[in-house]
Amino acid sequence: MRDIARRAGFGLATLLRHFPTREALFEALLCTNLDALTQKADELETANSPDEALVSWFREWVGFAQSYRGVVVLIAAAHTNPDSALYASCAAIHSASARLLLRAQAKGTARADINGDDLFALMAALGWAVDQPSFAPLADHLFHIIASAILTSGSLEITSVTDSGLIP
Repeated sequence: MRDIARRAGFGLATLLRHFPTREALFEALLCTNLDALTQKADELETANSPDEALVSWFREWVGFAQSYRGVVVLIAAAHTNPDSALYASCAAIHSASARLLLRAQAKGTARADINGDDLFALMAALGWAVDQPSFAPLADHLFHIIASAILTSGSLEITSVTDSGLIP
């Protein structure tokens, strides 16, 4: 914590007053990034066609999941635990995902037999998989499989996750 405070240009006491533990600091960082993801979903919802918005959102999620090792396990646990510091941000992510899915379903470009819980589970599954060293090289392929399973056939040409610049 001392090194973090020094690099941030704060005194250790100031940092500890706001974030008494490393976990509290990490949770605050995750909440900030989850909230930014939710904002991105809002932007996609108004700026893109429903199918493009859904696929772009999914790409954003994969990029986020890959940027923090182990984050998907934390999110999966927090989204059903109202006592978690991450709960509100996870609930917002879940809600944003469901809205994007419903919008694509209304246009007929996403399967009608999945719901927001299913989508959230698929996002978590892919996020977990690409976090594993043995599956990370398959990220693009797995993204295509899942995106193709969510969208109705021929509704959108799914571009590469690596082409989006999110996955190295």
